[in-house]
Amino acid sequence: MENMTSVIEIDLNQREVALLRAVAAGRAQLRAGSGGELTVDGAWCDRVAVHRLVTGGMIQPAREGAVGQLLPAELTEAGEFQLSDPTHPRD
Repeated sequence: MENMTSVIEIDLNQREVALLRAVAAGRAQLRAGSGGELTVDGAWCDRVAVHRLVTGGMIQPAREGAVGQLLPAELTEAGEFQLSDPTHPRD
C-alpha cells in the first residue's frame, strides 16, 4: 500500500494566515516543547493562534532542540497547502 498524506483545509483567520506567511518568510521561531510559543521578528505572537497552527499540523520546528530553546519555524505540507488557498486575504 502506498503511503499517502492527506491535507484537510481549515478556515483560518487573518492573524493565522499572517503567521503562516511570516513562517514561510523565515521570520519566525518556535519554542521547543511549548506547542504554542512563537516569535516573529523577536515579538511574541498570539498563543491561541499559534497553538491552532501547531496542533493543526501547519507549522513545526525546523530542527530538533532542547525543551525551551527557540528554534527556526517551518511550514509543513499542510501549512503550505493553506497558504496556496487563493481565498485568503492578502497583505
